[in-house]
Amino acid sequence: MLRPSRVRRVDPRLVGMVDGLDFDGWDETDFEEFCFQLLDGLDDFSNVDWRKGTPKQASPADRGRDLVAQVERVDVDRSKHVETWFADCKHYAKGIPPEALQGLLAWANAERPDVALVIASGFLSNAAKDYISNYVENNRPPFRIKYWERPVLDKLTRGNRELLDRFVLGGMRSQSEIIAAEEEFFDRIWYERHLVGRMKHESGEGRTTDEIHAVALEAAERVKGRRPDLHPTEDDFEWGMWNGKLSALRWVLGDDWDFLDT
Repeated sequence: MLRPSRVRRVDPRLVGMVDGLDFDGWDETDFEEFCFQLLDGLDDFSNVDWRKGTPKQASPADRGRDLVAQVERVDVDRSKHVETWFADCKHYAKGIPPEALQGLLAWANAERPDVALVIASGFLSNAAKDYISNYVENNRPPFRIKYWERPVLDKLTRGNRELLDRFVLGGMRSQSEIIAAEEEFFDRIWYERHLVGRMKHESGEGRTTDEIHAVALEAAERVKGRRPDLHPTEDDFEWGMWNGKLSALRWVLGDDWDFLDT
């Protein structure tokens, strides 16, 4: 009845890997918050400011950028300087048109950040990309213009489990929560089986050796020490629920269905 050691196989979704992002059903504020958390979680960015200006769903005028952030750069001679980035978050069902970029570029031209960044939940239209190329060629702006489309967001978010758990996987439980629940129901089922085995040993119906019985009693005390609320199951329904939960949790963690060994 002692718990065996085994290698746990974890579902790749639990370590923050998804097969492409899907922003369907999001509104503009949802996407802005996602972009804020994305930049804030990237090592290169600091002092990320979401220029929402209100706790309400609708945002006031943001002066052409939704986010402002800083990036520290190190030159070849190891000297450091800080860049300012303006980011405009665009959540469009279709390709982003050229006119959607004009606010960001106008304010960037007035306030001179180092980078004007468009973050798109989908893609820029070809007309918008041509507009950027022509703008750079004709205006020689004192800032760089960049855009991140969905494939770039896929790459930047891959491995960021906290971000994906929160925004993409629909509030799925974290790996640590799932493991903790699996360990709880392992203990409940192990303890119930221990009580049955103890009763059989003490009644003489199914005696084990005194050494095994002593080891089991010590293990039970340890389990009770970390779970003082343990109690014998009250009925067959509760026992079935415990086993069903343990089986489901283990399946999520990579085991086969109905693996109930304790």
